[in-house]
Amino acid sequence: MNTTDPPSGWRRWWLGVRPPTLGLSLVPVLLGTALGVRLGGSFDPASFLVAAFCVLCIQAGTNLFNDAGDGARGADGADRLGPVRLVGSGLASVAEVRRAARLCFALALAGGLLLTWWNGGVILLIGLASLLAGWLYSAGPRPLSHTPWGESCVLLFFGLVAVAGSCFLQTGRFSVLALVFGVVPGLYAAAVLLVNNTRDLLQDRRAGRTTLACLLGRQRAQQLYAVFLLLPFAILLPLTMALGKPWLGVVPLLLVPMAIMLIRRFGQREGRALNQQLKDTARLQALLCAVLVGGLLV
Repeated sequence: MNTTDPPSGWRRWWLGVRPPTLGLSLVPVLLGTALGVRLGGSFDPASFLVAAFCVLCIQAGTNLFNDAGDGARGADGADRLGPVRLVGSGLASVAEVRRAARLCFALALAGGLLLTWWNGGVILLIGLASLLAGWLYSAGPRPLSHTPWGESCVLLFFGLVAVAGSCFLQTGRFSVLALVFGVVPGLYAAAVLLVNNTRDLLQDRRAGRTTLACLLGRQRAQQLYAVFLLLPFAILLPLTMALGKPWLGVVPLLLVPMAIMLIRRFGQREGRALNQQLKDTARLQALLCAVLVGGLLV
């Protein structure tokens, strides 16, 4: 196969699950697990691995449902600025992509049942809520991804729920501190979505979508992006003081210049250049949470 051939086999499905977004679901699980160990839990590697598997499957399934839904509506035209879509590019049919999405959700449900057996029924409720949110976000009667509530949904499930749920798996109890910690990765995940919707602002308006970026406009979206990137640094100091590790709220400040650089670039980049902004924002989230995970475990 030469370099001009379209991807086939597993490669097309790998593209379809949008691998650059998968880290957004894995990072809060790592953070919640480290926090649970810090709060006195005994590290349970099996629960951690199954939880990570579940969130990756939910994320992949959500992306595939989104691909199928937009493809069925004919939303992915020649003017698409984002990454390759399976249906829109003719790599797979709507039915094939929906079957793959259902398989991902079924695998997540199977993993969730295993976690429930090990850790109790509360985990089942969290898992079912996460699956429902993933479906409503991408494939419901009016997908949340087409409304101003997309960023709020991402903040909740890629932040608060993922961190608090992962912490619960290690400690056996819920922690308000874990919920607040979840705001940190959640805001960065919301920032990634805001960049995505800002890139697609013109196309979304033509399609009648009312994403948050559509409502705010380019300039105010940039201002909100700045809040999403900088607010986590402001809340980390009181959080880490509550853990008896105030230095852990100070060390991440070394990443503030990178956040400011991204805010400036967001104002300069347009169109497909914002695809790199997505990756850079996700990379900053990973770096910040890596510092936190390392500090929590020291």
